[in-house]
Amino acid sequence: MNEHSRIFDYLNFQLQKFPKPDMFNGKENGKWRSFSTAEVIDTVNKLSAGMMKLGVSGHDMKIENQDKIALISKNRPEWLMLDLACQQIGAAICPIYPTTNVNELEFIFNDATIKHVFVSGQEILDKVNIIKPNVPSLVNVYSFDELAGAIFWRDLLADISSEDLARVETVKAAIKAEHCATIIYTSGTTGTPKGVMLSHRNIVTNVINAKNSFPFNDDINGRALSFLPLNHIFERMVSFIYISSGASIYYAESLDTIAENLKEVKPTLFSTVPRLLEKTYEKIMAKGAELTGIKKKLFYWAVGLATEYDNVKSKGLWYNLQLALANKLIFSKWREALGGNIELIVTGGAACQIRLIRIFTAAGIPIYEGYGPTENSPVISVNCRKKGGTKFGTVGLVIDGQEVKLEADGEICVKGPSVMMGYYKRPDLTAETIIDGWLHTGDIGVFEDGRYLKITDRKKELFKTSGGKYVAPQPIENKMKESPFVEQMMVVGAEQKFVGALIVPSIINLKEWMLHKGIPFTTIEDAIHNPKVLDLYRELIDSFNKFFNHVEQIKKFELLPNEWTIDSGELTPTLKLKRKVIMEKYKAAFDRIYN
Repeated sequence: MNEHSRIFDYLNFQLQKFPKPDMFNGKENGKWRSFSTAEVIDTVNKLSAGMMKLGVSGHDMKIENQDKIALISKNRPEWLMLDLACQQIGAAICPIYPTTNVNELEFIFNDATIKHVFVSGQEILDKVNIIKPNVPSLVNVYSFDELAGAIFWRDLLADISSEDLARVETVKAAIKAEHCATIIYTSGTTGTPKGVMLSHRNIVTNVINAKNSFPFNDDINGRALSFLPLNHIFERMVSFIYISSGASIYYAESLDTIAENLKEVKPTLFSTVPRLLEKTYEKIMAKGAELTGIKKKLFYWAVGLATEYDNVKSKGLWYNLQLALANKLIFSKWREALGGNIELIVTGGAACQIRLIRIFTAAGIPIYEGYGPTENSPVISVNCRKKGGTKFGTVGLVIDGQEVKLEADGEICVKGPSVMMGYYKRPDLTAETIIDGWLHTGDIGVFEDGRYLKITDRKKELFKTSGGKYVAPQPIENKMKESPFVEQMMVVGAEQKFVGALIVPSIINLKEWMLHKGIPFTTIEDAIHNPKVLDLYRELIDSFNKFFNHVEQIKKFELLPNEWTIDSGELTPTLKLKRKVIMEKYKAAFDRIYN
């Protein structure tokens, strides 16, 4: 048996190769609490034993007979410990987004016949208690925090004998690479959640192939900050890269504390989604705008240089000298804000603006964009650290072990060991998605220079105008978000005569502009109806329209007063637009555009 053919084999791999005092780290009562490699292994084994005593088992290891365990929690050390403990005894773990609504939650619990659930925090426990009476398969509710009405997870670790631990070893030895390790329900932007079944082999091959292709080098001093939801396969797979490369993992307390946690942890790397990079950039630019005199001039000079940066062709000695100076005077402060140790950032989940990647990379904060769906465990391609491995504006080179072909309509199809086992209990959907071993991603792409994959759009986001012309919304939205006045936007116009847009203005920058122009600011509601503000946005859109062909140009728009968030329902947990929800919510604004 290969030493890591199953995900949990990485535990002993780390213990033998680089045992750490701080393998996993989380905040408890405001202080960092570290778990060593040995403590993690001890806890995982005891947790496996405690669950076996409850009767949790993989039974005959046929997917329909494996016990299913739900996990609904923010990122914390216990998350991966439970994940690994379930895997060792053949239970299939179903991680669920903490923000999932109760109707979806009930559907998932019943679809997967969940036996036990682990939660963190009162809010999630309340949701589980609402659906509990409607889920006949559910036996116990456990919590990572001591909460009334749930069993504290550490109770499972009590009274574990050496015989119990020996039984774990026996069961563990029988788990095979092709067995299902996890079922991940993807809410997607459409329809009922689908359970993606991933085997140990699916995830382990993706870890090995991504690690070798990128490459992630072994670094026992490496520290990763983890804040993307672990129930998303990207962050979870990357965690196993960290573990197998010797990097320690620190869990951010929440998305709101990332800035403080970066300063405390001083990480060497992390993975993120573009929305968070956009927010970081906006904060930096807002600070720059507050500067005065020579400092302000220097700041904008540095940013101007960075926007010209080319990672392939040298721009000559004079440019390089200026950039070195900008790095010393200005960009060193940006790096300090990220903790001062950042070697690389990997971004995925949605398209990242090419301008952001260019500027951050010039500032000595290299950003590598990658791509892949849950159904491929997930990575298909990534911009790599080797010479010629990166091309801005693409999702990089196809990683080892994956074959990629483009269908006639440009749809990206992938074949290889990381392609999922299928959708749980949905052979019909599986047959539509995996044809002759090829996974059809639903993404449209092209190869630039014959080797860098570029995503041009989501197949299901393309729409036709009433004139029968196709429009891809994402490239238009990403381009216009380069304006400091555009916080978020969604392009509309399916079956309509022309293309329109719903725009959420950047309040900070709009206020600043109004102040500068002597226009009084009362409320955001008033501001977005002010004729001068509307003129500003009209001019902005006209200046961007020239980048697009006639059909794609935005003819009319509506400004909206509130930012779209996960909590208010317009964004998925990986911060993509839920187009259907936004259309329903802002139907009145849509009607104003087209009436």
